[in-house]
Amino acid sequence: MLARRHGLDTRKARLAGMLHDLARLYPAERLLRECEQRGMPVDAFERAHPIVLHARVGAAVACESFGVCDQSILDAIAKHTMAAETMSPLDCALYLADGLEPARSFPERAALWALAQSDLQAAMRATLASSLAYLHRKGIPVAPQTAAAARAFGLTNEEALPSRN
Repeated sequence: MLARRHGLDTRKARLAGMLHDLARLYPAERLLRECEQRGMPVDAFERAHPIVLHARVGAAVACESFGVCDQSILDAIAKHTMAAETMSPLDCALYLADGLEPARSFPERAALWALAQSDLQAAMRATLASSLAYLHRKGIPVAPQTAAAARAFGLTNEEALPSRN
């Protein structure tokens, strides 16, 4: 478990892991409505790709429905899809565990998981670089939060926002 290897509170990591996808199956309309009802701002990227809102809505549901209101757990849940410019070790562990779970099938997954076992920061940088390369290859726009995270983890602007040439 990443949490134990990196000295994190395993109870918090377990709760964040169990609850991170509470709103994953909500349809786009419901995600937008749930944000509106809670007064959560929705940026242009989120409005165009509402599935990413399941992270923030899921954090709210974790608190409201399950009484899990520890801000560190809620932050990890809220950041698990797009990452963020500022991320705690718990945020990183959940982001990596979600993105590198064994059910994911992409060539570098196993190597990234192995790196995550020893170095969260290096794994974040490498995983973000891998994600950005994938998005670039597919012609999918990069969320501003993900680009900010990539820069915060040491990727250059060119790596964080590759040109579409």
